[in-house]
Amino acid sequence: MNEYLHYLNTNHSLYHAVKKAEQDASLLSTEASRTAHHLRMDFERGGIHLNPEKLDKVNHLTIDIFQLCRVFSENIADDPGHVDVFPSSRIPKHLHHLLSPIHRSTSEGPRGSSRLFHNRKEKGYRIMTDARTVSSVLQWTPDEEIRKMVYIEGNSVPQANHGVLEKLIAARHELAQIMGCKSYAEFMVEPNLAKSPNVVTSFLQELSKTVKPKADEEFRAIRDFKRQKCGQAVAELEPWDETYYTAIMKSSAYDLDSNVVASYFPLPLCIEGLKILVESLFGATFYTVPLAPGESWHPDVLKLSLHHPDEGDLGFLYLDLYSRKGKYPGCACFAIKGGRRISESEYQLPILALVCNFSRTRDTSTVKLNHSEVEVLFHEFGHALHSLLSRTDYQHFSGTRVVLDLAEMPSNLLEYYAWDYRLLKRFARHYSTGETIPKKLVESLQGAKNMFAATDLQRQVFYALIDQMMFGEQPEIGIGRDVSSLVSGLKQQHTSWKHVEGTHWHIRFSHLLNYGAGYYSYLYAKCFASTAWRKICEEDPLSPSTGRALREKFFRHGGAKDPGELLKDLSGQDIISFRDGGIVPDTACLLDELRL
Repeated sequence: MNEYLHYLNTNHSLYHAVKKAEQDASLLSTEASRTAHHLRMDFERGGIHLNPEKLDKVNHLTIDIFQLCRVFSENIADDPGHVDVFPSSRIPKHLHHLLSPIHRSTSEGPRGSSRLFHNRKEKGYRIMTDARTVSSVLQWTPDEEIRKMVYIEGNSVPQANHGVLEKLIAARHELAQIMGCKSYAEFMVEPNLAKSPNVVTSFLQELSKTVKPKADEEFRAIRDFKRQKCGQAVAELEPWDETYYTAIMKSSAYDLDSNVVASYFPLPLCIEGLKILVESLFGATFYTVPLAPGESWHPDVLKLSLHHPDEGDLGFLYLDLYSRKGKYPGCACFAIKGGRRISESEYQLPILALVCNFSRTRDTSTVKLNHSEVEVLFHEFGHALHSLLSRTDYQHFSGTRVVLDLAEMPSNLLEYYAWDYRLLKRFARHYSTGETIPKKLVESLQGAKNMFAATDLQRQVFYALIDQMMFGEQPEIGIGRDVSSLVSGLKQQHTSWKHVEGTHWHIRFSHLLNYGAGYYSYLYAKCFASTAWRKICEEDPLSPSTGRALREKFFRHGGAKDPGELLKDLSGQDIISFRDGGIVPDTACLLDELRL
């Protein structure tokens, strides 16, 4: 698909038609003129304006990059790594369903006897060190040795990705230089709000400096808690300790039990929560629509239409929420068809697929989400709403087709609703008793969320800096750069945690593929969303007036309006500031919210 799209983007007939349309701007609407301009820029970012030799090189590099990204992902799936643990009693029982039982022969005989019997089988478990299993094991396993083995193995595979990543960095750098840029980071950031890697890096370094004192304080609190728990006054805090001890600290400080929390979030009621949100804000209703023969790719898939009483159908949303073998592994919202104006009286409705991987038992009615999964559902639904509510004339700007460092803002904004009791009390009910979620429980969740806010934010800054530096300006040809040393150096400089020698966390960081030099956009989005929540939503998050402001000033425009103007229209002048030719978000609301 990517190769075919690249073929279209290097089609000279289309390119000349777009150039002609752009030059004919006097005949076009503002949006049409903007569309022609952006289409022409997209063509030229594909190298169509270069001489034939350079264009051929760009085409080969582009296809190489697609292939390298595919191999990188496949390596992660094919080589997750594993750790074998004996005896089985070392693993908490509630993790057994995630693991594979294994056996080994042991040699033993009667006490005091020299005779050995070789027929005893000792049971153990094989822990596959894919990201999901690693996360569960690190959170729930008291045995530090197991946590250490799993952390190291999970952050050391797949080894093959070292070479793949080096080739990807080199190919992207060569592509950027042919396109007249100093680095791939410059090539990627230039069309966005930030405009240049220097603006991004200074923003990240400033945020890192702001967060560090509080993050160091949180680190010391976790270390002291570990020392108290294990009775060793000089025990060091290791990276494999973080998830385990922070989970215990949150549970004990706020009396939280993840099973109790999940009992209030059966998946069907969470879907009801999304429907209540849309009806309250926008006066629109989701209806289940029958699927035509052959329309669905799996029996689990539901189709919903979003209907407004005055405007009719606004769009369609497929829900594919349960995990199964061979399915796309993450959570995402895919645009199947963008909205566009066909004529004065006809509009092509957007069609989306919201895909998640929630685990279920045989009885699907009892699927219960932990709160982080509820947050993910609302996050992806934010992307879906962006597309469903946009009403652009051209598909090129439909919904989420905005500059990269604005794209995650609606999804981050919707996350706030997953924490707000004013919405939660309307749908979150106990799966068996029907009891509404207690306000005190929600307040405990909110308190636990912010308990290590600086550590969490520091980690995101670190990820974004890795991404910027990795695809930034490269050493001269012939001078190799050790990517692992770059990562360990940034970790020591910008986090409170030590780097574990021999681990290479970045070889499983798949965001380097889709968000190469763009991971910072998550932090931009967090800042924008925090300001928008404070200024627009917080006072009355479910009112029609809040919905009107969000829809009319933001959602309906997709990418058809200048992104800086869009943000200012929504939340006022203060949401952004200008720096060295680019735009940075105001961090005040986010830092205040996180008490930093």
